Amino acid sequence: MNATTRSTGRTLWVAVRAMVALTLVLGVGYTLLVTGIGQLVLPAQADGSLVRDGGGQVVGSALLGQGFTDADGAALPQYFQPRPSAAGDGWDGAASSGSNLGPENPDLVASIAERKAAIAEREGVAPGDVPADAVTASGSGLDPHVSPAYAELQVARVAAARHLPVDEVEAQVARHTEGRTLGYLGEPVVNVLELNVALDELGR
Repeated sequence: MNATTRSTGRTLWVAVRAMVALTLVLGVGYTLLVTGIGQLVLPAQADGSLVRDGGGQVVGSALLGQGFTDADGAALPQYFQPRPSAAGDGWDGAASSGSNLGPENPDLVASIAERKAAIAEREGVAPGDVPADAVTASGSGLDPHVSPAYAELQVARVAAARHLPVDEVEAQVARHTEGRTLGYLGEPVVNVLELNVALDELGR
């Protein structure tokens, strides 16, 4: 065995040992460390921010939007509705995306006008009173929130469908309204899934 062969063998052995060591430290050890810290400090978030109903059944995640419709795709009147979704067939976590249509795209303009008319009819308001987030999808198509304005627009319908006083439904909306991040980033939002689960727990 000449010197070159021995040198190549030593280099290869060092490379293999380094790869194994780094795999164990960074691929296994680091992952276990971060997972353990997450479970210790923020267990709910680490597990996916799962939302459970009154019976303990998982009904979704507070981080992902979902539809509240019947088998034909019609909005269920007793539930607050999310903003539209362009992710797959709607709120598909495996196909997260926006429509990628510009504001002057005729297809987007037509779909917004159609959604605005449908929501105005459903909520019994003028089309001009329908907020922008009610008719436009988010960039991910999975936004779990709506604006307080869109939530407020739906209060009367939900209250009537559930035979609840309007002020009781408004109180639930207020309870599930999240303020700006760090007090100044973004806008207040309402988590639709958590709000609907809270209304279901009222038993009506």
